[in-house]
Amino acid sequence: MKPGSLALALLLATVPVPLASASMAAGSLPQIGDASVKPVTAPYGPAEGAQQTVDAAFALARQTGRRVLLDFGANWCPDCRIFAGVLTQPDVAPWVEKNFVVVPINVNRDKNAPRNGERYNSNADIARKYGVVIEAIPAVLVFTPDGQLVNRDDALVLGDARSLTPQAMINQLDKWAPPS
Repeated sequence: MKPGSLALALLLATVPVPLASASMAAGSLPQIGDASVKPVTAPYGPAEGAQQTVDAAFALARQTGRRVLLDFGANWCPDCRIFAGVLTQPDVAPWVEKNFVVVPINVNRDKNAPRNGERYNSNADIARKYGVVIEAIPAVLVFTPDGQLVNRDDALVLGDARSLTPQAMINQLDKWAPPS
């Protein structure tokens, strides 16, 4: 297997792609309002190998024209699990797949560390590489295929997923999606 092939295979295996619902026109923004969302139990895999998965995601994005969505979170985080649940909704997942290469990145945490950006002790260096400090999760960074950060000032806007409607999260993602 070529270097990076395993990372790409792992990446593709982590992105669920249900069939599009008949109620969603091809390419149109899903409309699910405040539909009930089932949180995903464990959306984040092991912390190891995240940088290789990110590299594979950018390679795939360059081939497909999609944007890269880095979802920094942890399986213990309720807001992270809710956000992941929105991404996997049957009416949402095909739209997400069309617009983004999603990479869930497990950041873990040090419960004893102060809230100064060093609290997350796994993979926070990936965000710092782009000038972003992970201060809360979920933190979402969206990039063009060539690596330009699209949402530097809005990386934490989905961080309180419990207080947002599923539609509000989708509408926010649409602001970061590639132009039609």
